[in-house]
Amino acid sequence: MIDVAVYYLDYKPADFYDSFLKSDYSHKFEKGDPFTLWGKSGTEIAFDIAKKDIGEYKNRLSESGLKLHRSPEYWAGWSLAYYQWFSNKTFSEINNSTDINKIINLYNPYHEMDIRQFCDKMDSLLQKKVENHNRSY
Repeated sequence: MIDVAVYYLDYKPADFYDSFLKSDYSHKFEKGDPFTLWGKSGTEIAFDIAKKDIGEYKNRLSESGLKLHRSPEYWAGWSLAYYQWFSNKTFSEINNSTDINKIINLYNPYHEMDIRQFCDKMDSLLQKKVENHNRSY
């Protein structure tokens, strides 16, 4: 979804992710809605969030050779989805501790590691945010 938004719809990652957070899709995903999790592709969700009809772009995308080439943005989306389920935190809670650009920047070295190491990193980022918040009081 993030890969398609960035490379085919010309979104900046943070702009698209903000739209995702404001959409029903983030909440449907968090609740395990089967029509979202298994009924839609990342490409369809990206176009839905962008308020564009996938049908309008389908031929152009196939002609352009749309491939999910496992970009840092693709990895960030997949990893965030995993972490959201693993941690049972909402996407908004996760975003409050670290933004999408920081997560994309974790691609190196975390894309080569076991996903649990990414989860540990995210837990530590969330914990730092809580500690910093508590210190400010």
